[in-house]
Amino acid sequence: MDTTPLLRRKNITRPSGITSEATRSEGEEELENEIEAELENSPVEQVALTVPVTDDPTLPVTTFRMWFLGALSCVVLSFLNQFFWYRTEPLSISAVSAQIAVVPLGHLMARTLPDRVFFKGRPWEFTLNPGPFNIKEHVLITIFANCGAGTVYAIHIVTVIKAFYQKHIGFFVSFVVVLTTQILGFGWAGIFRRYLVEPASMWWPANLVQVSLFRALHEKEKRPRGSLSRNQFFLVAFICSFAYYVVPGYLFPMVTSLSWLCWIFPKSVLYQQLGSGLYGLGIGAIGIDWSTISSYLGSPLASPWFATANIAAGFVLVMYIVTPLAYWLNLYKAKTFPIFSDDLFTASGQEYNISSIITSDFKLDLAAYEREGPLYLSTFFAFTYGVGFASLTATVVHVSLFHGREIWELSKSAFQEKKIDIHTRLMRKYKQAPEWWFMIILLINVGVTIFACEYYNDQLQLPWWGVLLACTLAIFFTLPIGIITATTNQTPGLNIITEYIIGYLYPGYPVANMCFKVYGYISMTQAITFLQDFKLGHYMKIPPVTMFMAQIVGTLISGIVYLGTAWWLLDSITDICNTSLLPSSSPWTCPSDRVFYDASVIWGLIGPRRIFGDLGIYEAINWFFLAGAIAPLLVWCAHKAYPDKEWIRLINMPVLIGATGMMPPATAVNYTSWIIVGFIFGFLVYRYRRDWWQRNNYVLSGALDAGLAFMGVLLYLCLGLEDISLNWWGSDLDGCSLATCPTAKGVYVEGCPVFK
Repeated sequence: MDTTPLLRRKNITRPSGITSEATRSEGEEELENEIEAELENSPVEQVALTVPVTDDPTLPVTTFRMWFLGALSCVVLSFLNQFFWYRTEPLSISAVSAQIAVVPLGHLMARTLPDRVFFKGRPWEFTLNPGPFNIKEHVLITIFANCGAGTVYAIHIVTVIKAFYQKHIGFFVSFVVVLTTQILGFGWAGIFRRYLVEPASMWWPANLVQVSLFRALHEKEKRPRGSLSRNQFFLVAFICSFAYYVVPGYLFPMVTSLSWLCWIFPKSVLYQQLGSGLYGLGIGAIGIDWSTISSYLGSPLASPWFATANIAAGFVLVMYIVTPLAYWLNLYKAKTFPIFSDDLFTASGQEYNISSIITSDFKLDLAAYEREGPLYLSTFFAFTYGVGFASLTATVVHVSLFHGREIWELSKSAFQEKKIDIHTRLMRKYKQAPEWWFMIILLINVGVTIFACEYYNDQLQLPWWGVLLACTLAIFFTLPIGIITATTNQTPGLNIITEYIIGYLYPGYPVANMCFKVYGYISMTQAITFLQDFKLGHYMKIPPVTMFMAQIVGTLISGIVYLGTAWWLLDSITDICNTSLLPSSSPWTCPSDRVFYDASVIWGLIGPRRIFGDLGIYEAINWFFLAGAIAPLLVWCAHKAYPDKEWIRLINMPVLIGATGMMPPATAVNYTSWIIVGFIFGFLVYRYRRDWWQRNNYVLSGALDAGLAFMGVLLYLCLGLEDISLNWWGSDLDGCSLATCPTAKGVYVEGCPVFK
């Protein structure tokens, strides 16, 4: 490579007479390497500003510290996240908390553990203390922690069967379902690594938060004059977040959703429907609480502005145009029910008695269903399913139109040398985890799943062909949904289409429906999670084989701990999840599991044909499939007609249409608060204070997560265990008690006015 033009751009001249590689000075070679690295840097600006383009392959990675702290963080996060999952305001403790907490522990172990070498000179030589605690160990510990962050989706099946249906499922059967659903996605991840990890355009925005935090915690940085270093900034933001969360977490919970319209009109059903952030449209509602902002959509600081804008447009369209029009036009008897609710209703607006239509062998009692009458949904809940239909077809069409050629080129050149960026070039130095490892895991999991579903069919209800069909759906959608996630930080779900398909093919079996959904949906989601971790390791130059081992072990540990914690809580807390029997002050209301239960009734027990089909009320909702397929085509045509208008290409229909996919259990205030913060940091700060954004944006996101998590745990340990609470007007989360009332004439609901 002739670097003379590059050197000229850097105001460097090559000394006279020096023309060969061998005779160039070391300083000049280093400078040229630096220039080459800069030119090979990621074409994505956020990545180029955040991820280092260097690597030190001599750093020890598979150390005792890594395995010990990684397993410990995975166990602790798995326990805490499942413990808080059943609560009314679930607290999700992200891996960022462990990422920070293990730093002093890692340095302590580096100072105190003996450095004696065992089995010296042999292939299995090792030492407990190979030297200073380093960044690559820290990344792998965080990969372990990622396995314990969030929740294990298959636990929903156990909770719904035991707590809502009050039927039997064995611990071993539950363990097999949890384990296979968590690991099944590993097979898809191995297949799609070359498409979703190596290309620079697949940049995975959420990873940049962790990369920034790693650099802040490990790199020595000189404090800029008149400013703070990244370490200092993180510490200040962490302390502020930690101290502030005592306000929404204990002293003044109302700041979770400040719905001022309800305060101005305390006796108006209409204004409370409009203004409630938790039970209505959330007009003007805002949450001054990081958990409100980040709980369902993730950190708005990690979302690129174009994705935030698409979500904002989709939210406004569904929440402020479609829903009010449908409600006040009384579409599907909308005024008989709350404007925003995930409950199931009778035609008279009363809650549906599901237990009355279930037979003793856990199937639909058709005669009882005919007596009870058809099941109704709130209009918003019905449209939520329509949005899910549209988002699915929009994802397939969008990826085909905008990324089809790229996918085809990658497929053709999969085994050929191709142009790569600096990060992929550096990773080529390490031994890759062979694809057949992933295929073996995939085949074993499919075999075990089929055996479990056939042998324990009385508990799981899913036939063998259902397992194969679920796997087919998962592998088909992993690539298009992976592309959406890798470029926008938003993940469209397969939960609705999986429920829809098995509901038509195998109606009347609620557990079969739940199992099919989990195997079809969560195996794809797990594949996306694994791929995101692969990309984090790619950015931080972690050997792929070591990544493989850490992910497998972490997934096994998290599955065991999650299930054990859930089983303990379900057996030890009286009436858990049963809001009709729990005391009003009880936090164990299980909001997310309630939505999962409702879905099992709609799609599994009763079946889509009696709700969304020719025997149902909501048949017209199926037109959303067609609308979703057409929408990306319109954007593509506009882009072709006006190729110079770059903003047209930034319209991402899968994200825009699926914006409200998390609602419910997410509420309006979660979205309004998230959008406002996303606009401030993703647009204003990024555009007008670029230097500050580059140094502090992702560090701030990590500090807010960590401060919230640590104070949340501390409040529970100090006050929650002793049931010490405040009871005053600021303790009311929303203050909009009338927002859930119907407005149809003559409908009586306890606690609501009757309109005449």
